Amino acid sequence: MEQTKLITSLNEDLELEYRSIVQYVLHISTVKGAEYQSTLDELGIHVKQELDHALVLARQIEFLGGTPSTRVPEVPPEVDPRRALRQDLELEEGQLQRYRDRVEQATQAGLPDVAESLAPLLQQTQEHVRDLRGALGT
Repeated sequence: MEQTKLITSLNEDLELEYRSIVQYVLHISTVKGAEYQSTLDELGIHVKQELDHALVLARQIEFLGGTPSTRVPEVPPEVDPRRALRQDLELEEGQLQRYRDRVEQATQAGLPDVAESLAPLLQQTQEHVRDLRGALGT
């Protein structure tokens, strides 16, 4: 039962990674202004890392006997630069907590290999949170 719950949670994480990818692409293409150029460059790096996260999650779901989700949650449109970055930050902060929970779940389920595979996602997501907080001055 723990493993089934873990698969379900990993699929929810995967769906949020899909949303992150779409949301970052949208914000990179719609946020304008010279003051945001370095932030937009950083978001370009983030989007590639989000794709890597999605691949890790899909592989772990399959390894555990599940089927990776293909559902992409709706991405709320936002063209105001600060609100767009705030939206990105909220998504990353939520995902950071989810990855903390997921590492703990995998460990408690006796799956240290799965927990270990998720650790880099946790670390990179923390970096994304720091980058976005820095861009927003928070």
